[in-house]
Amino acid sequence: MLGKLATYLRMCGYDAAYVAERGIESDDDILALAHTEGRVLVTRSRRLAARGERTELLSTRDVTEQLRELREAGFDLDLADEPARCSACNGPLELVDRTEPTPDYAPETHEETVWRCRNCGQHFWKGSHWDDVAATLDDL
Repeated sequence: MLGKLATYLRMCGYDAAYVAERGIESDDDILALAHTEGRVLVTRSRRLAARGERTELLSTRDVTEQLRELREAGFDLDLADEPARCSACNGPLELVDRTEPTPDYAPETHEETVWRCRNCGQHFWKGSHWDDVAATLDDL
């Protein structure tokens, strides 16, 4: 239910697990995961939030409004100077050496700084998507 929000949180450097990516559906399993991994559970479900140890209940479906709610709750929602988490899978990113080739969809490393996810191998750089996210966060 909060997949877009997870992407924004990852771009802000948060280790943001998204249960749908892990195939977890039951409330009991979600609560167990949050407890075991020491996570804040961010949800729109009142019932789930009431059962959790550390929860943040969101009231809106719109991702910009969800970000606004989190900022008001004290979450730091600024992009880091360098991306740290994969927005696709949440894995840690590593800098790609300037001598390494990149996939066709990514810029060449001698033209742009590029990072690679250690888990899924996806490549990232500060392109127009980064600028769009920064503008959204600036407008909160």
